[in-house]
Amino acid sequence: QAQLMESGGGSVQTGGSLKLSCSTSGYYGVFCMAWFRQDSGKEREWVASVDSTSRPTYADSVKGRFTISKDNTKSTLDLQMNSLKPEDTAMYYCAAHRLLFRDCPTTADSWREWGQGTQVIVSS
Repeated sequence: QAQLMESGGGSVQTGGSLKLSCSTSGYYGVFCMAWFRQDSGKEREWVASVDSTSRPTYADSVKGRFTISKDNTKSTLDLQMNSLKPEDTAMYYCAAHRLLFRDCPTTADSWREWGQGTQVIVSS
């Protein structure tokens, strides 16, 4: 059974780094995958995505600080987060859409499959 499972969250100070991983067990082939985040009382926000060619795109708020990548040997979707800020604090979710291959959507409602999330806390 295909399942997305995030790991790697934690607490860091401003300027620190974290690497999130999303296990993509049971997912075969190439298609759109993404990271979203959601802070308390806010809507789920798109962070970054990769299409079927592994081309990345980023939200302006994380561009230059975060790197999304697929590790096909480990079957993971990773998110390297550097220069973290308090406003990066949120629950981070991995998402997949096995019917989309390019022009990956940036709205949460467009995605079909989600992991359970991993918490990131950045303190000032």
